[in-house]
Amino acid sequence: MSENIEKIKCLIIGSGPAGYAAAIYAARADLKPVMYTGLEPGGQLTTTTEVDNYPGYPDGVDGTQMMEDFKKQAERFDTEVRFGLATKVAFSDKVGGIHKVTIDGSKEIEAESVIISTGATAKYLGLPSEERLKGGGVSACATCDGFFYKGQDVIVVGGGDTAAEEATYLSKLCKKVTLLVRRDEMRASKAMQHRVANTENLEVLYFTELDEVLGDQVVEGVRVVNNKTGEKREIAVTGVFIAIGHKPNTELFNGILDMDETGYLITKGKSTKTKLPGVFAAGDVQDKEYRQAITAAGTGCMAALDAERYLAALEN
Repeated sequence: MSENIEKIKCLIIGSGPAGYAAAIYAARADLKPVMYTGLEPGGQLTTTTEVDNYPGYPDGVDGTQMMEDFKKQAERFDTEVRFGLATKVAFSDKVGGIHKVTIDGSKEIEAESVIISTGATAKYLGLPSEERLKGGGVSACATCDGFFYKGQDVIVVGGGDTAAEEATYLSKLCKKVTLLVRRDEMRASKAMQHRVANTENLEVLYFTELDEVLGDQVVEGVRVVNNKTGEKREIAVTGVFIAIGHKPNTELFNGILDMDETGYLITKGKSTKTKLPGVFAAGDVQDKEYRQAITAAGTGCMAALDAERYLAALEN
């Protein structure tokens, strides 16, 4: 396997807004970055039909097209973008140490610096109808897609703080919001529960789960089930927001990098530095608070600057 080892200055793992922004900055700093896209080039944004809240796109942009624009800009500065999945890492804990990453189980990379931007994956319920209508009315981000449902009726699924936040956010835009909570109470903080209770056009249905999303091309309604009585009924809505959390894509780094209790990578202070020198984390893989394309891109920029400064210090 030794003849298959490639030595590079800056390796970027993951290809969403954070990865591409890091690539643009790293390439312009002459770090000659190599990016491996992972199995979902472009990340979560490629499942979003319309992005209206990213500066520079006054008429909105398709999420996949936006990521293609990011990719072209990164390649313009000679970032090498490759399709492939990091399957194993052996990071050094020494300043100036070499970080070893295996791609697709066989190719070995030796990198002086690594930027991790593997993102997070929204959790869904796993219903076939939910999967089929993603982008057709089923969403996991009210901040991203809520505007499209102005004056309409929608449902939100979930009982935690995220669901409460999404529901109250949507209540300002939508005619009516129905929140489905599968237990007899919400898991959200008391403050968020009060906010939900005090929102006039927000109804909470307890002991209620989503049974099926109705509609052919777009969402036309939902069928819900009372998990106490077994009773099913249909609700006419045009939007379904799944708010049961996100899962950071960090399994590869278990036992290697510091994570919080839900698996998000921990970075130092306001930097993108992980506990290991020369290893940086950007985007949703380390941000469970904002989870927006623009904040991910911002931390991608930060990671490239952190990597540039780290490598420059080694040369002096």
